[in-house]
Amino acid sequence: MKQSDVLEIFENSGALLHGHFILSSGLHSPVYLQCAIALQSPVVASGFGAAIADQFREQEIETVTSPAIGGLIIGYEVARHLDSRFIWTERENGVMTLRRGFRVTKGERILVVEDVITTGGSTRETIDVLSSAGARVVGAASIIDRSDGHADVGVPRFSLATLNVPSVAPADCEPCQRGEIAIKPGSRTATR
Repeated sequence: MKQSDVLEIFENSGALLHGHFILSSGLHSPVYLQCAIALQSPVVASGFGAAIADQFREQEIETVTSPAIGGLIIGYEVARHLDSRFIWTERENGVMTLRRGFRVTKGERILVVEDVITTGGSTRETIDVLSSAGARVVGAASIIDRSDGHADVGVPRFSLATLNVPSVAPADCEPCQRGEIAIKPGSRTATR
């Protein structure tokens, strides 16, 4: 799957938004990728999952893990195409953790999959949780890399599409300085 194909799917589904947004990292950006909109099509989700899985077939992945909630659909699809187990991490009291009875074994070969990587923070936190439990994280993947390849998660990383999308701290955000309201898609509130 080519980058242009991925971006065309995002454009055509309305998953590529333009405006003034608050990202999950807390940074502000004029572009937001609403992966849930693109992934509401099982055909699209399966296609993205197969394309990511193809990059890791020779890695003997035993488990795919995603940080909740954004990575759940694509992580599951990658696991399905690799015929491996799927689990996820989630925040509990602000700390990324394995819950719901999920366990990993020492040396278990794991691929961490996200929908979008901006700073790599959630992916790094997930890798830390898994590594602390004894697993061996062999790679990370995402549908979209907003960091233009700069996010370092500590393991080899692959993305179906790489973009150079500006994101800035709220204090450096020109629309905020003009008094424009920033929105967090999927959130019930907007902030200034």
